[in-house]
Parts: sequence; C-alpha cells; structure tokens
Amino acid sequence: MTSATAETELGRDVPPDEPPDATAATGATGVPDAVRRRLATLDNWWNPHSWLVTGVIVGIAAILRLVGLTRPKGYIFDEVYYPTDAWDMLQHGVEWDEKTNGPAYVVHPPLGKWLIAFGEKAFGNNELGWRISGAIAGILMILILIRVAYRLFHSIVLAGIAGLLMTLDGFQLVLSRTSLLDIFLGLFILATFAALVLDRDHYRRRWLRALERGHDPAAGRRLPRIFPGWLLTAGVLFGLACGVKWSALFFAPFFALLVVVWRAQARRSAGVRRPLLAGLPGDLGYLLLSFVLTFVFYLASWIGWFATDTGYFRHYREANGLSEPPVLGALLNLLHYHSEAYNFHSGLTDRHVYQSWPWQWLLLGRPVAFYWNGNGNCGAPSCAAEILLLGTPILWWSFLPALAALVWFGIARRDWRAFAIGTGVVAGLLPWFYFAIADGRTMFAFYVLPALPFLILAVVYVLGAIMTPPTGTASGSERTDRQLVGTVVAGVYVLLVALCFAYFHPIFVGQLIPYTDWSARMWLGGRWI
Repeated sequence: MTSATAETELGRDVPPDEPPDATAATGATGVPDAVRRRLATLDNWWNPHSWLVTGVIVGIAAILRLVGLTRPKGYIFDEVYYPTDAWDMLQHGVEWDEKTNGPAYVVHPPLGKWLIAFGEKAFGNNELGWRISGAIAGILMILILIRVAYRLFHSIVLAGIAGLLMTLDGFQLVLSRTSLLDIFLGLFILATFAALVLDRDHYRRRWLRALERGHDPAAGRRLPRIFPGWLLTAGVLFGLACGVKWSALFFAPFFALLVVVWRAQARRSAGVRRPLLAGLPGDLGYLLLSFVLTFVFYLASWIGWFATDTGYFRHYREANGLSEPPVLGALLNLLHYHSEAYNFHSGLTDRHVYQSWPWQWLLLGRPVAFYWNGNGNCGAPSCAAEILLLGTPILWWSFLPALAALVWFGIARRDWRAFAIGTGVVAGLLPWFYFAIADGRTMFAFYVLPALPFLILAVVYVLGAIMTPPTGTASGSERTDRQLVGTVVAGVYVLLVALCFAYFHPIFVGQLIPYTDWSARMWLGGRWI
C-alpha cells in the first residue's frame, strides 16, 4: 500500500463536502480535478488481489463456523423455540402448537424461521438442519463486511482486517453456530448498508459522467436523472430484515438520513447551488418508494400465514362477528396480530438470569450461557463444557476507545466514512438505551449483533487513521514512517485478538475441558458465570 493510497483511504485529499473551486485545474473533459477527486469512487472493485484476500478469510470463517456444527446434540438455549417453529412451518405453513393441535401464538415475524426451515428441509430435523442456515448467514456477513470495508477504505489491508476481526469474534461465531434469529437480522441490516454504500457510489459516478457530458449545475438546469437501483435494493433488503425482527426498524431513520446527506454532499461537490433543497424532493420520493418495497417484502415474509386459513388470528374478524372482505380483511387481521405482538414486547419486563442492559454490552458485563455440561472424560477429576455468548474480550474492550477516536478523527478530517460508521453504531445501540431507561424492558446481549459490523469498522477506521499522516502534506519519508508504525500496531492488535480468540475458543464451541481451565477463562468471575 503506497503512501498516496493510504492518504486517499481516509479521505485526506479533499473534504467531500467542500464546495468546488472555480480556479482548480481542469481535466481533459472540462471537469476540475478537485471536483473529479471529490466525486471519485472505488473503480477497481474487481481487483483480483482483493477477492483473493476475501476468499481466504471467508474460507477460514467457514471452517470455524461449519466444523463441529452438529455439536452439542439437542436444542441449546432458544433453539427450543425457533427450530421447532421452523419444522412446524414446513408441515403446516405456520407456527404450530402441538399441545393444542392448533396455530401457535408467536411474537416474531416468520422470515428467520423460514430460513431455518430451508436447512431443515435440506438436511432434516436435526442439529445440522436447524443450524446450517445460521452458519451460512454468519459466513455471508463476513463476506459482505470485507467488501464494504474495501469500498469504504479503498484498501485491501484494511478490508482484510475487518473480515479477520469478525471471523475471530466469539460473539458472532456463537450466533453463527446456533439457531437463533439475530444472525439473520445482522446479515440483512449489513446487506442493506452495503446497498446504500453502492447507491452512494453510483450516484456520484452518474454526477461525474453528467459533468463530463457538459451538464452545468450553475446554469439552473434540471438535475440529471439517476435511477436509484441500489437504493431500491436496500429497501428490499431492509424489508427482509424487518421480516426477521421488528428491531430492524430502529435503523430506518438513520439509514434514510445517510441517503439524504450523501446525495446532498454529492450535489455540493458537483457545484449545485443549495444542494440539499435542490434534490430533496427527488431524494424523499425515491426513499418513499424504497420503503414501499420494504413494506411489500415484509408482507411477503408472511406468505405462509396468508396462504393458509390456520394461522393465529388469521380469521380474527370473522370469529368476532366483524366483516372480513377479501385481501383487506386479511390485512386487518394481520394488523391486529401485530398490535397484540407489540403489546407483548412492550410489556415484557420479567427478570431473567442472563438479561443485561445496553450499557453493559460493550463491556461484556453479562454474557449469555447457551449450554453447559459437566459430564464426560477430559482427563481431569472435574470437567466442563460451555457455550458462552461472549465477544472476544480484546476486540470488544477496544470498541469504546475506538468510538471515541472515530468521533475525533471524523470531526478533524470531516470524513463521511466516520459519519456513516458512527450512524450505524448509534442506530444499533441508542434505541435500546431508551427502552432500558423508559420501561425497563427485558433484553439480552445478543440484541447488539446488528451493530457489531459498525463497531468493527470503527476499529478498522482508527487503525487506518493511525497508518496515515495527520495532514496530506507530510513528506514521503514521514508518511512511510507513519505507515510502518501503524502497520506494526495493526498487526500486533490483530495478533492479540487472534490469540485471545484461540484461548476462549473452547467456550465458544462447547469443548469439554478441565474445570480449572474453564474457571481460568471466567475473567469477570460471577458476571460471566
């Protein structure tokens, strides 16, 4: 990675929201070089070296998530709910209560369970069947994160670090190897963000091409028509996220804000007067269309409920003497279902031994024990096998300082990447603080998973900032020295994370070890037991 490349990675050439300078040098197409730099995007996404790094890291992630996937045997933690619901959906089209031989009342949308059901359809109602879909989702999260990091930082090194950090995170590993819903939610939220980043790049490329063809933003002409294919794709993916868990909705206003800000910045860079107001009607219109697709695909996740007559509340209106016209009646019944499910969630304040509060999550204050077994032969008088939903400590305990540095560098460098990453963190964490304070709702550490990719990107951003000079005017030797020191720091950090992951790996996968070895890994004592 050359020093010039390192500078460009973190947006050091020209601030992306700085107005164009009429006196700047002009390229062969008549577009000032400064404007061209501000509108520039990653062009070599097909770089074979980047895909080689991606393939190697994804391969490592796949091995860690697939090997031994069928152990432990039987259901662990909330697998008593979702795999059984998924299997019933294969038989009946909806969740089923075997005790009453009738529809079951559940409070999460069905898409996550349908994804589990695909695995059960392929491999049967067994451990491999109900866990394989989650493992694939976890692997895909790492693939998408690497490509997103490459888009953001234009660096194969930083993209590879992002992928390695998630690969070596025990929190993501445990959720990838168990049949819960949160891994699917995390996948679709990250995929939505990836589509928004692609939409940003597409929008800026189209503006640059319009300028190259002679479009003059200062002449008061209409803005160029730019079809938002990736924005609409984001709407579809966000609908799938909502079809897994309603908590995906927390991200809606924050992602919409990113779209509006990114497009206004692109128009400002292109020289449009009053860039926010100039394109705001179009931006809001396309956002509305995107959310329409979100709603449509969310409803599509309820296909089993619509297609059968046996779903819970499927004919609520008819059973209560109300009119139930075709289509509309079904939608009104589903609305009632949602109202009842919302009341359940908002009133859920029962205490649980493994519940935790949002301010504990990044500190690993109360991880969740998914599995425990003290039987078996491990060559010691007393043995223990546990699956603990615990983030790799060195990685997770670096999140808070990384977020503080992200704010500092983001403000100092006026970097859109810091704004984007921080927005994802806020969307994934802040709403839970509200619910914890407002009504004391029961919540668990795995709720933080959708924010995890953004937390990792914050760490990678800071590592990249350490590797670049504080200004874009440093001499070549200064940049080289800074890169060397930064590279050593990043390498040592990743190595420490890898060693920490290896040390805790037995309690991520339920390996039977001597009790004394298990006890030595309980760094925070009773908080982890």
